[in-house]
Amino acid sequence: MNLSWMAWTWPTATFFIVILTLLVAMGAWEYLRPGGQPRVGVLRFETTRGDRLFVSLLGSAFITLAWLGLVGPGLWWALALCAVYAIGVFRFV
Repeated sequence: MNLSWMAWTWPTATFFIVILTLLVAMGAWEYLRPGGQPRVGVLRFETTRGDRLFVSLLGSAFITLAWLGLVGPGLWWALALCAVYAIGVFRFV
C-alpha cells in the first residue's frame, strides 16, 4: 500500500496521536466516572464531556487555520491559544 500521498511527517503523526489520546482519555474518564451530568453553560444549550471535547477540537482547528492565514507557520503560540481555549470550553460551556 503506497501512502506517500498523505505526507506523513512527525508533526502530522503527532497530531493524529494526540487526537487518539484525547479520545482514549475521554473514554477512560467516562468508564471510571460514568455520567458526567450534562450542563448548560454560556452557550445556553446542554453539553456533555464529549460535546465539550468536540467543540474544543473544532474551535482549535479554526484557531490554527486562522493563525496560519494571519500570522504564519510558527504554531507554538497557536497551540498555547488552543490549550487556553479548550480549558475555557471545559470550564464554561
